[in-house]
Amino acid sequence: MSSPLDQSVRGFLDELAARTPTPGGGGAAAVTGALAAGLVAMAARFSARRLPGAGDLAEAADELRRRLTGLVDLDARAYQAVLKLRTREALHEAAVVPLEIAEIGARVAAMAVQVAEAGNPNLRGDAMTGAVLAAASARSAAALVDINVGLGKLEPELSRLAAQAAADAGDAAERVSRER
Repeated sequence: MSSPLDQSVRGFLDELAARTPTPGGGGAAAVTGALAAGLVAMAARFSARRLPGAGDLAEAADELRRRLTGLVDLDARAYQAVLKLRTREALHEAAVVPLEIAEIGARVAAMAVQVAEAGNPNLRGDAMTGAVLAAASARSAAALVDINVGLGKLEPELSRLAAQAAADAGDAAERVSRER
C-alpha cells in the first residue's frame, strides 16, 4: 500500500474525503502539523541574519516535518488495527500516535514563536500561520487521544499529556497572534 503522501495534495484531499476509514483525523492532524513545520523552517531560513541559530531551527523544524509525515502512515495502520482487532492494545497504539502528533505540534508552535518574534519581519505572517496550524494539529490530535483512551479504558495520563501539549501549542499560537 502506498502512502497517502505519495500523491498530489489534491489526491490526498480526495482520499481524505472519500468513503474510506483512512486517511482520517489523525492523518489530517499530522499533515497540518507538517505544514506548520514547513512554514517554520522556511521562515527560519529567511531569518539567518536576524535570528541566531536560525539554520539549526530550520533543520529541527525539517526533522519534525519528516516525523509528522511518517506519522500519517502510522496513524492509518493503527486505526486499521482498531477496526480489525478492536483490542485494548490496538486502541493504545491508536492513542500514542496522535499523542506524538500533539507533542510535536507543541514543539513546532514554540519554534514558530521564536521565528515570529526575532526572525525576518517579512516572514512573520508565515511563522504566525505555522503557530496557528501547529496548535490546530495538537488540539485535534489530543481529541483523538481522548477518544481512544475512553474507548480502550486506557491510562488517563495519555489524555493529560495530550491536553498539555494542546494547551502549550494553543498558548504559543495565542502569544504570536497577540504580538502584531
